Amino acid sequence: MDHTGAPAAYYRIRKNRDAACLLCPQACIIAQGKTGICRTRTLEGGALRLTNYGRYTSLGVDPIEKKPLYHFHPGRDILSIGGLGCNLRCSFCQNWSISHGSAPTRAITPEQLAQQAADAGPRNVGVAFTYNEPLIWFEFIRDCAPLLKARGMKTVLVSNGFINPEPFAELAPHINAMNIDLKSFSDAFYQEHCGARLEPVKKTIAAAVNARVWVEVTTLVIPGLNDSPGELDAAAQWLASVSPDIPLHLSRYFPNYEMQRPATPLDTMARAYDIAQKHLNYVYLGNVGDPTRSRTLCPECGATAIARAGYNTDTSGLASGMACAACGARIAGVA
Repeated sequence: MDHTGAPAAYYRIRKNRDAACLLCPQACIIAQGKTGICRTRTLEGGALRLTNYGRYTSLGVDPIEKKPLYHFHPGRDILSIGGLGCNLRCSFCQNWSISHGSAPTRAITPEQLAQQAADAGPRNVGVAFTYNEPLIWFEFIRDCAPLLKARGMKTVLVSNGFINPEPFAELAPHINAMNIDLKSFSDAFYQEHCGARLEPVKKTIAAAVNARVWVEVTTLVIPGLNDSPGELDAAAQWLASVSPDIPLHLSRYFPNYEMQRPATPLDTMARAYDIAQKHLNYVYLGNVGDPTRSRTLCPECGATAIARAGYNTDTSGLASGMACAACGARIAGVA
């Protein structure tokens, strides 16, 4: 059954009969027949209704490292699904065709998605809601997660983390892992380049860790915008204050969508790696083709616990229970 048009969660009808959406900090005010920033909620017949329930643009099996999640069932696969729309407006968006465009969609029910996950083979650990922003798919994910859990499957979000505390508190107990974008450690950057704010993202990262969701963080390093040593150091220090075991993925920027400044220099990426490593136990470089800086090293003895070449993962240095095979020390994560 296609539930598009079903009532949305987290809104209130105001005295003048428009709707105040309460799902994310954008706090959109939506008039009759209109949508908010994310384009997934419209006011019809006195109720805020969904335009996106179960409507997806992409569905396929990926290596879990592609999310990227390096410490959550390393070397396994995950069925990955993406919808349409986003509640941010990043000028450098890597998936702009579905986040800001109007790509064709198809319908799937929670029951069908759970069945596909179960049928995806023994290497598949669950479903990742990814590609566009999954938190605007709140109601669909809330319905899918219990069905996945009943089949022994995990629920993963790859998200910008821009959600209000109350809906996130409802969703978090059903989520097993998240990769959350920390696009910058500057509120001015968020406002100018993403149409958002930094503080709600920080709150989501901390809330997810406190809720025992496995959390990894990604920062796209953009030259001249968020790559200063001071900002990178402050971001790594703050993440370490939440937990020094949060893996940080520093990804190399390439021109995309509305931003056409040159790609991030490799020496900038190497410097960012060195800065973050002073505070965090697990730091990785992405989009640079550097297998040395994509290894998981044991924080105790320095041995390679997990080696990676692209999306090929060698876990021979990892003992059962996420332990270093060389010294037995715990490697943070979930196996």
